[in-house]
Amino acid sequence: MRCFLDVARRGTQLLLASILALSCVHPAPTISAQAAPLTLVSTAWPPFTNPPGQPRFALDLVEAALGRFGVTARTTIVTAAEFTPALLSGRFDGTAAVWKDPERERVLIFSQPYLENRLVLVGRHGADVSAKTLGDLKGRRVAIVEGYSYGESIDSAGPLFVRSTSEEDSVSQLLNGDVDYTLVDELVVHYIVRNYPKESAARLQIGSTPLVKRELFFAVSKARPDAESIVARFNAQLQGMIADRTYHRLLHVDWIRADVNDDGLPELVPASDRPGRSAPKQAYTLFTTEIPVSRSTGNTGFYIGGNIYSDWASVPESYKEDNTQAPDPRRSTGTIFTFRW
Repeated sequence: MRCFLDVARRGTQLLLASILALSCVHPAPTISAQAAPLTLVSTAWPPFTNPPGQPRFALDLVEAALGRFGVTARTTIVTAAEFTPALLSGRFDGTAAVWKDPERERVLIFSQPYLENRLVLVGRHGADVSAKTLGDLKGRRVAIVEGYSYGESIDSAGPLFVRSTSEEDSVSQLLNGDVDYTLVDELVVHYIVRNYPKESAARLQIGSTPLVKRELFFAVSKARPDAESIVARFNAQLQGMIADRTYHRLLHVDWIRADVNDDGLPELVPASDRPGRSAPKQAYTLFTTEIPVSRSTGNTGFYIGGNIYSDWASVPESYKEDNTQAPDPRRSTGTIFTFRW
């Protein structure tokens, strides 16, 4: 019996020694620590960037994407003059809303674009809004929101720019006759037309050609060790956020035109699987570069119920119902902008 115990004891010792040796060669996997919160910087650029509680479409989208893989972010708002020095100095981890330029690319890792800023010309009803370039507006007084950092070229393009405090202020100056036109981001125009259809049709003339167009990016400093990982995981969220209607909710739109299956062709995506009885008359386009010539005439597919249909006639009748559900309480429709007509 004692001999058996000695053998068992020696066997146990050998087994423990083997396990210890193997653990030294192949250490057990460990769960990586959660990424440290991102400290970001931005200017106040309504409605895309703003302090909490105010319209901040871009910041909301970026924070939603980061939250899907457990990363939090806090954005400090600085003046337009402070923004680039603060971004490039290393004081912050990056920014949720920025355009590319060579100086920034040297120190930042950029995401895929997640929005496209497009400024269209808006005039009073009956005004000529056929301008194709800013140079066509030479000598005209054009309202633009203070903080729209569209580069030095816009200030030398020809119009006399009048800085306003907000989109509402720009429209008020236009309607009061203080300016000839205003440049408004297409997303805001989409919101005005949807929420104030009668007033906008009677009082405004809206151009169809974007006079300024820039893609918007999330960017992280190369000095942060996990920068590439964070940006890659951010990119991986974007298509899913369109398909599950996160974009619709945060941008306050009912239809979005975007490429949801990565085939190079955009589809129309409704805010719910009950989009109504007729095809939409308008949809917000995420990226104009995604629209081939063959799709620019309105012939496009529909992404509904997790499937893509080639045209509206192919969409099953079971989806063509009015959505009678109460509005999502997280979507504060009607409170983003208040225009006095």
